Amino acid sequence: MKHPSSRAFFAYWNRRRQGARAPDRADIDPAAVRHLLGDIFVIAYQNGLPFRVAGTRVCALAGQDLKDRSFVTLFDRDSQSEIEEITSVVAEEALAAIAGITTEKEDNGATAHLELLLLPFNTRPHTPVSVTGVLAALDSDCARLSDFTLSSWRYLYQPENLMPRLIRKLKIARGLMVYEGLK
Repeated sequence: MKHPSSRAFFAYWNRRRQGARAPDRADIDPAAVRHLLGDIFVIAYQNGLPFRVAGTRVCALAGQDLKDRSFVTLFDRDSQSEIEEITSVVAEEALAAIAGITTEKEDNGATAHLELLLLPFNTRPHTPVSVTGVLAALDSDCARLSDFTLSSWRYLYQPENLMPRLIRKLKIARGLMVYEGLK
């Protein structure tokens, strides 16, 4: 991790999980990370990955208020399916991910570099799933940016008991299940 906000928020998240794969959403106290709130966001893990909360510096990078806007639309067409897949793994497998992003500055066309940290919350049956993280510019003079390109990414740790996502979903599912059949 290159950005100080990413390192600090990951360290806080890691302490709050207390040996679990991820902390509960209620375990994250905004007051404890108030100096980082401008770089922090929360997205709902549902169709389009809408922002639930986005810090002031995250909104400034996008040049707009991001509440209820799609996280995926910040990225260029070539990166959208990849960022959806990475976010799915973070949400469903409770794996943290770090990514490098490049884009062009709207004012002068120079290349801007950003760092994206995606962190899961502990999932509970019958509760909405969400993902938190940090989006921060590595350059100090970044203004409005768009069409992010995913340049690199990796998962930060790999637990030993990694279950395939489909099996994990079936394990926590309750009630009536509808399985697609052959046509």
